[in-house]
Amino acid sequence: MDFGQERFISHKKAGEKNATVSGGFWVQPFFSAWGRKLSLGLIALLLLLFSWSWWGVGAKLDPYTETVLGLSGEVSHGASLFALNCAACHGEEADGRVGPSLRGVSRRRSERFIIQQVTSGNTPPMPQFQPDPQEMADLISYLKTL
Repeated sequence: MDFGQERFISHKKAGEKNATVSGGFWVQPFFSAWGRKLSLGLIALLLLLFSWSWWGVGAKLDPYTETVLGLSGEVSHGASLFALNCAACHGEEADGRVGPSLRGVSRRRSERFIIQQVTSGNTPPMPQFQPDPQEMADLISYLKTL
């Protein structure tokens, strides 16, 4: 089938000399102007989503974040911190209560995003926390185990 030409459906009865075109049913070429615009729009959207997730959705590269990312955390201490500060809202098993489930959060969000979320409390009713860098590194190490 040739998609490069317009095709019309005509209503011609047997024996008629001239066919009439009614309804103007037009088969659009595969790579029409709209198709190209749609393809470019989808590509731009995918690039935007990729870069948005790559850069941690607005997590700032502040000295605190850089310090935390340079430390190795201790999972057991992170579990204790979670039990004291997070379990009331996120559940003892991190499966969610008032706050969302944190199971698999390290696969869905970057470490930078998690640090920003914990320290900013941007999503009410989450309070703002500012643990020292080692405690934050410990907490992130624990969250990776969920």
